[in-house]
Amino acid sequence: MALFLIERQFADELELSAADAALLKEINDASGVNWLFSFLSADRRKTYCLYEAPSVEAIREAARQAGLPADVVVEVSELRPETFIQAS
Repeated sequence: MALFLIERQFADELELSAADAALLKEINDASGVNWLFSFLSADRRKTYCLYEAPSVEAIREAARQAGLPADVVVEVSELRPETFIQAS
């Protein structure tokens, strides 16, 4: 499955409860997407979320159903420093 990075801008500080996260998981499951993790900006108004999904459309549909912004959605690939470090 493809990886996508999603940038979300919120009007107010983000507050996410366990119940909110459970509802997001239900919506994501129904749309075939999997939330891996997110980074939250210091002002709590922007997130950068990594998802697995079959398509950009699936990401946008899950966001629409959840009432979340999906301002920027970019398909990405994983790149790690150890990929470039040769064992001696």
